Amino acid sequence: MNLDRKQGGSSWISKAAKAAGGLLLLLCLLVGGLALWCAMAPKPEGFPILEYHMVRDEAPEDAREYAVPVEEFKEQLDYLQSEGYTTVTLLEYMKAKKGKFTMPEKPVVLTFDDGYDDNYQTLLPLLEERGMKAVVFMVTNDIGRPGYLTWDQLRDMEKRGIELGSHTANHQPLTTLEPQMRDDELRLSKLLMEWNGLKTVFSFSYPNGAYDEELPELLRKNEYLAAVTGDAGLNNMQTDPYLLQRVNIPRPRFGLWEFKLRLWKAELMTRLGIMQHRAAE
Repeated sequence: MNLDRKQGGSSWISKAAKAAGGLLLLLCLLVGGLALWCAMAPKPEGFPILEYHMVRDEAPEDAREYAVPVEEFKEQLDYLQSEGYTTVTLLEYMKAKKGKFTMPEKPVVLTFDDGYDDNYQTLLPLLEERGMKAVVFMVTNDIGRPGYLTWDQLRDMEKRGIELGSHTANHQPLTTLEPQMRDDELRLSKLLMEWNGLKTVFSFSYPNGAYDEELPELLRKNEYLAAVTGDAGLNNMQTDPYLLQRVNIPRPRFGLWEFKLRLWKAELMTRLGIMQHRAAE
């Protein structure tokens, strides 16, 4: 009886191992085929927008995923430059759409959500060392709170080439709000930044990447020119400016290889046409 059970158990394990091996082989074939297709197909037109939050080595456990360590962030910046990328701002992209700015051969936009104080203390010097630019999206009711940027820091960052945009007043997903509250979040955050001596705010980042069909028109009504989503992909002159593609760059687990894969993800999503936003004709 025990021998039968042992044989039955061995048979089940053998079948499971064969099934797992078959699935692994199928997965390898699929990945290999996809990689071959990407290598042979024409490279899609467009440039990436990268989504960051913090640049720091240590962060609270609930925010750790959003913090890219300093040395790894340096490595990412250096890699972008070694690959020929040049940073631009969203306002420069919008000017290029109107023929008032010439985009570089390989543009990339670096964006930072929420407005943490390390964006001034750590990020800004690293960018300046490399002659790079970025866009920082502010939650205006957090300005001046512990751990966040101050008004004086924001004014200085703007003078030193950083574009400042809105991330609403309170970082609430706009899709959960009533129409008037949506409008207030867009309008008041923009006005508060401008009333405090900052340049006209033209760019916006959707909190939690949440948007719907009504929000682009509401942004247009409040005189924004561009908005970024959390949908990975590449952008070009035909991308809807209120639904720009953006790829998230969290705290890496696998070093620079993971960063390269995330850049490739943007290209892949564009190739596959998944969640890609083209402006209406």
